[in-house]
Amino acid sequence: MNPTPETETADQTTDPKTAGTAASGAEPTAETTTGPKADLTKGSAAEPADKDATPAEGPEGAVAEDAEDTDDLDDDEAAAVSRPSGLGSAAASIVAVCLGIVALTGTWTSRVLAERQGLVGQLKTGQSSTAEQQISAIYADGWHLTAAVNGGVALVAMLAGVIVLALPQRTGWVRPFALAGAILGFLGLLVSFGMYFDLFAALPTPPAAPAPTP
Repeated sequence: MNPTPETETADQTTDPKTAGTAASGAEPTAETTTGPKADLTKGSAAEPADKDATPAEGPEGAVAEDAEDTDDLDDDEAAAVSRPSGLGSAAASIVAVCLGIVALTGTWTSRVLAERQGLVGQLKTGQSSTAEQQISAIYADGWHLTAAVNGGVALVAMLAGVIVLALPQRTGWVRPFALAGAILGFLGLLVSFGMYFDLFAALPTPPAAPAPTP
């Protein structure tokens, strides 16, 4: 047998070029797995973890902010409910002004009661009554009753105005109205007091009877 082919076959299998080519072909594989590309791959794989952590904190912060906003709204609503609206004070101030004006000008109730008292006086007095008695029963009693009714209305107006002034107000025009009602009520009370006790005008007196002639 010829040994030459076997020697050539062995040389081909152990050729340094072939081995170098194989080695050089294997090197890029190692570099590919352990080189900068592998680092980039690791970095890119680590970045989503950080990105996932940030959204995890976002909803918790939003929930906390929503809870704080809800607490603030609840506090504002509770304060609005506990705080008086001021509607009653405004109405009371207007009523005080109206009652003060009525007390000075006279009420329909006082006029009716005065007329009734005059009729009662006429029924009580007779022809035998003196002029002073007739004036007192028919005229003076009705006059005093009118002053008493108007004085009561004036007192209510003054008290309403004073109470509204003592309360804290949220509307700017309520206090001036309350002050006006209190002043009008006080003036009406003074006028009624003077009329009741005949300070401004005295009761009419009958003329003196002529002396009998001898």
